[in-house]
Amino acid sequence: MMPKHRQTSQQHYKKVMGLLLISPWLIGFGLFKLLPILASLGLSFTDFYMLDPGQTSFIGLENYTRLLQDRAIGYLVVATVNRAIRTVPLQLIASILLAALLASPRLKAPTPVRTLFFLPSIIPGVAIAFMWYGFMDPVTGWLNRFILPAVGLSGFNDVYSDAAMSFLFGISSLWAIGPGMLIMLGAMQSISSEIHEAARVDGAGPLVKFFRITLPVITPAIFFSLIINLIAVFGGVILLDRGNSFRGGGAPFDDYITYWMFEQWDLGYAASVAWFFFVLVMVVVVALFTWSRRWVYYPDREF
Repeated sequence: MMPKHRQTSQQHYKKVMGLLLISPWLIGFGLFKLLPILASLGLSFTDFYMLDPGQTSFIGLENYTRLLQDRAIGYLVVATVNRAIRTVPLQLIASILLAALLASPRLKAPTPVRTLFFLPSIIPGVAIAFMWYGFMDPVTGWLNRFILPAVGLSGFNDVYSDAAMSFLFGISSLWAIGPGMLIMLGAMQSISSEIHEAARVDGAGPLVKFFRITLPVITPAIFFSLIINLIAVFGGVILLDRGNSFRGGGAPFDDYITYWMFEQWDLGYAASVAWFFFVLVMVVVVALFTWSRRWVYYPDREF
């Protein structure tokens, strides 16, 4: 048996080596993440004007009072919720169904097929935007020139209308389901084959096993993907290289913050809008965690 003092020295060595190995990340996080976050909180209480920073003064909660009187904030909240309702369920359902197909033991050459389905999620958002606009262009797009005439339909000329843009955004959001598909796939592959075999012996068919066994067991993965998708839609955060839209951050609040920063140069008000939206997102996330106790299955949870 190893002496106690030697065990203590080895544990100390491992801790020191662990800190040294992650120190580049810790330094980068502190300098490029934590410090700017704290600085933005301080700037939200000032009238920092980027073209004249020397005249900055502390104004307290004036930016937040102004924010509550800004009619655009209400519109942005409604637009963000609308976008989340249109895209998040679609992404979750598509991720689950695609993962179920790719997890099938009957699938031939599973690794190349899964790679092909994941590739679109790493395509830059600018390329996706140009591709869709090129496909839907009223004059030169393939939709009007080849596809619609072939089935006897007239041309589609409202590509830049609100309805068309909403439809295109919903469809293009499916290009970013690669990470979600991998999460669902990993969760499905972690289910013991003995469970499915026992259900098959009891007479359960594929649909019964999917809805009564697979879905309940992978609810932690569904919940995790739900949080990631909501953060990406609400805050425009790029997680797992989910892609990005052509203009701004892709989220209404991102575009509004960008407007105040780089068109109005009002960094103080932009910082207050960012912190307001951060609090809003955190409220949604906490509410989801509270709600998850009712439907997310954890084998080691004590009820």
